[in-house]
Amino acid sequence: MTTSDRAQSCLIPEAAEREGNDPIFALHGEAVRRIQSGEAILNSTLGALMDDDGRLAVMPSVSEAIDRVPREAAAGYAPIAGDPAYVRAVIDDLYGGTSFAGDAVAVATPGSTGAIHHAVLNFLEPGQAALTPSYFWGPYDTISTHARRAVETFNMFDAETRLDLDAFADALGGQLDGQGRALVLFNFPCNNPTGYSLDDAEWAAVADIVRDAGKRGPVAFLLDHAYAKFGDEESNRWVDHVPTMLETATVLVGWTVSKSYAQYGARVGALVALHADRSERERIASALSFSCRATWSNCNHLGLLTTAELLTDPELRERSVRDRARMIELLDQRVGVFNELAADAGLEYPRYEGGFFVAVFTDDGEATAAAMRETGVYVVPMEGAVRAALCATPVAQVPRLVDALAEGVMAARGATV
Repeated sequence: MTTSDRAQSCLIPEAAEREGNDPIFALHGEAVRRIQSGEAILNSTLGALMDDDGRLAVMPSVSEAIDRVPREAAAGYAPIAGDPAYVRAVIDDLYGGTSFAGDAVAVATPGSTGAIHHAVLNFLEPGQAALTPSYFWGPYDTISTHARRAVETFNMFDAETRLDLDAFADALGGQLDGQGRALVLFNFPCNNPTGYSLDDAEWAAVADIVRDAGKRGPVAFLLDHAYAKFGDEESNRWVDHVPTMLETATVLVGWTVSKSYAQYGARVGALVALHADRSERERIASALSFSCRATWSNCNHLGLLTTAELLTDPELRERSVRDRARMIELLDQRVGVFNELAADAGLEYPRYEGGFFVAVFTDDGEATAAAMRETGVYVVPMEGAVRAALCATPVAQVPRLVDALAEGVMAARGATV
């Protein structure tokens, strides 16, 4: 944009320079165009689970639940905070059977993205920054910037490629010193973009760090739950450590149906908040409802009613669990093949036991991804790594993906020597 063009624009300066497309969706679009032109392209970019025949994986139980919703009910406005039955069902899905389930409040959001937005907007002041590991989902930064906040990171992995707990504690303490409060954004189990899941010992240590930091100032800890239902039993032990954090901190969860129910387009989720003090919970509930009205006003009512049906009808709930188990089995086959071939190829990547993505370390993510695109394989470049979406990679194509990754890493290594 030239100086004269900018003088004519009604956009504020910061808006005038913004990119109109997300980098991941841009790469996905380029891959799709090459496929449509007849090229043999492997598109391992987008976070959507595909069958091995290349079609989007869907859950029959969800389709039936959609059909059960009366059209008149779906067409009507949803309550600002979401239908009470939906909100209660989400809380029960996360915390049912625990002693603290009654200490939760929640609002419906358009996916986990909406939950993150509300957390950033309500638990940080303008100009302050959320804290997240150095490998994180890029829209955290987009959401925070748009809300006039920011994102700061700490080194994610230590020398043993486990969560760098010392770096986390130091960064959290530094934020409290510098801005007087902290909002932590963690995306586990099955982290996007690395695929890494915390084990029970790591969760215990994280909880201790959060509790100790909360003694010094206001700390909110948000778990982005997007991929959690694809994690194993140990990685989902985070719930066991919530009471430790609740001693001093607010615990938030961004819950979504996008991945858990393969309903990416439904845009239905929730922000669930836990706090030990009832009056504070009431203030949080009011603040979050206010933000709902001020942004999207109401969520997709068909999606809310469908999800409530899935969570509360015993027969549908059981069937949805079985449907998801088949998706997990499909994904786990790819993970198993990847781990075997990647080890043989000498690729370096974090512990990967499941989830939609895996990150492979490289000297230059952009150079690696560019070299791979020349061979018709699309992945997402990052600082020091590339992200491959095994969720979108048929098992028969995993060998091609690994070969392209190995060649791309070598190409980048040669370019940086």
